[in-house]
Amino acid sequence: MYYYQYYKELIKFYIKNFTRRCSTRSDFEYLDIGIINPAIGTSNLGDLIIYESIMKELRCHYPDDLFTNYPSQFHTAYDLKKMMAEKDYLFVSGTNLLSSNMDRQYQWKVNSGHKRFLANKVILCGVGWWQYQKKPNRYTRDLYKKLFNSDHLHSVRDSYTKNMLKSIGIHNVVNTTCPTLWGLTPDLCSQIPTEKSPSVVTTLTFYKAAPDLDKRMLDILVDKYEKVYLWVQGLEDVKYLKEIFPQFNKIHLIPPTIEAYDNILNDPTVEYVGTRLHAGARSLQKGVRTLILAVDNRAIEIGKDINLNVIKRGNFEQMVTFIDNSYKTNINLPSENIAMWQQNLPKK
Repeated sequence: MYYYQYYKELIKFYIKNFTRRCSTRSDFEYLDIGIINPAIGTSNLGDLIIYESIMKELRCHYPDDLFTNYPSQFHTAYDLKKMMAEKDYLFVSGTNLLSSNMDRQYQWKVNSGHKRFLANKVILCGVGWWQYQKKPNRYTRDLYKKLFNSDHLHSVRDSYTKNMLKSIGIHNVVNTTCPTLWGLTPDLCSQIPTEKSPSVVTTLTFYKAAPDLDKRMLDILVDKYEKVYLWVQGLEDVKYLKEIFPQFNKIHLIPPTIEAYDNILNDPTVEYVGTRLHAGARSLQKGVRTLILAVDNRAIEIGKDINLNVIKRGNFEQMVTFIDNSYKTNINLPSENIAMWQQNLPKK
């Protein structure tokens, strides 16, 4: 009985204060925006690359407004839900956070308990689907329809994700590809070298281990390049390298920081060949010749849509062809969709 009365009073307090806040919201000069940030608490630096790109984009549109970050990969208690409920809008900043069975498999720690807090507040920015899956179940459909804003466009990063949302009746969606790639204009692509560089920076994906394939990739790189670097995007990549590659002393490690990775990408004698999608996106941002070896659906689907240089891991014939021959980077950005999403962003 005590707990029942406690929660009853808590809900009354929430309704009273939230209603008061909404009634005076128009008096504020600035928007109060929340960011669902997958980089909080992560040890995968690819999430940080995504977040940085999206935050840069949003700051261009909201130069003077307040942004508050909230975690996507951790469960949120009542007080944090209440804080998110007070935001004007909540942008989900990329990564493959969506899935077909949010009652069982979810990287984004959101559930039916968020419905009354985040109803119609969530706007997607460059979000993808977790893996290839069946059509979303009823729980997931109801959750997404309740949370996702119905007045503004959602940005997803591939056609597969757009079609999955369309299958459950969410149609205000445009495929913009991943925001990490939005800067790859024809002018930038024309400046990316077409011929092989003397050195290469690579990556491994420890959580998608394929020892035979990854060892073969490293063998080829050591044979084809004067110097091979490995950027440690996740700490477990080092342990994995030593397990699969007895000649690991031939690989020069780049520390697990964005700054260290940017520094090696600024070397004009380096190109990128590796399994990490967003390490590849970063290298393209820096004007580096790039080949991404896909370990899952993310790179494959983006590659289909925009001509990103992606092959399946294990396709060593194509890998060697890229290394030994000229390659012209020619990204086909969905510019109209990007502009449509940008123009449809909420305004005060």
